[in-house]
Amino acid sequence: MRTASITEAKNNLSKLIKKVRHGESVLILDRNVPVARLEPLRAGSEEADEARFVELEKQGLLKRGRGKLPKDFWTRPRPKFKGSVVETMLKMREEAPW
Repeated sequence: MRTASITEAKNNLSKLIKKVRHGESVLILDRNVPVARLEPLRAGSEEADEARFVELEKQGLLKRGRGKLPKDFWTRPRPKFKGSVVETMLKMREEAPW
């Protein structure tokens, strides 16, 4: 675990956050006394999922729905795909107007 003084944390917060994003924890010290810890979000946690969704939206890879599903949504017949679902999705992406 990496340690950083409060002054170092203030001056290099972006660098420390980058290390945390890559899985490293950072212990913040005030006059060599531990006072706080920066840790990566636990994988699968609600906060981590939300952060991932936001990142995917920024990249244009995800668009979250805004409304409610129709009441009969789960009972509707599913679409039939010819061949691989992955191949079909890739083909749909290539043909998309955006």
